[in-house]
Amino acid sequence: MDHDMQLYLQPGRFIDSDNPKVIAFAREHAGNGDSRGRAVRLYYAVRDSIAYNPYRIEPVTESFRGGRTLETGHGWCVSKAALLAAAARAIGIPARIGLADVRNHLTSPRLREWMEGTDVFAYHGFCELSIDGSWVKATPAFDKALCARANVAPLEFDGMHDSLFQQFDASGRRHIEYLTMRGVFADVPFEQIIADWRVLYPKVFARSHDAAPDFADELERQ
Repeated sequence: MDHDMQLYLQPGRFIDSDNPKVIAFAREHAGNGDSRGRAVRLYYAVRDSIAYNPYRIEPVTESFRGGRTLETGHGWCVSKAALLAAAARAIGIPARIGLADVRNHLTSPRLREWMEGTDVFAYHGFCELSIDGSWVKATPAFDKALCARANVAPLEFDGMHDSLFQQFDASGRRHIEYLTMRGVFADVPFEQIIADWRVLYPKVFARSHDAAPDFADELERQ
């Protein structure tokens, strides 16, 4: 295996594949069989066992770490992608983080206000997994329960085709629009994200995170 691929198998600061809880989670959910089947099972385990809530974002290292996301049972796109990447590495599947800027046309009014009046999310995170010699994108962000309440079809993953957010919801309304692909990374570029967020979303750094609103409830009421 070449040096670059080894980077995507090693434990990282945020893709903490050496975390005992991550290792146990990976072994429990991946099961046996080929890499594709194991990767698919990990995807669904991360997608649905970790509740998505963007109000849980905190500009501190722990909020971005895969193992911490597993411990708390909630996360957001970057932290859930970090957990999937960590679980994949823990069972020998090379994995890395992908980042993009996206427009969420169906974001809630409260979240739009929190994001300084915009529906553009800089540094949306997804995971890339190396399966059968090809890199495949996987986006485990929105859990099945959230999707049901938001009238959005859950995002599926077969281990062969890229799993990216849908352009439209179940009613035909515009949903997610990919604006800019920022690239792929061996670990979460925390300092880069935080530096840009301080300019784009200063309220993320000013608000209290003690009582996070129910994002699913907001979407259901729209």
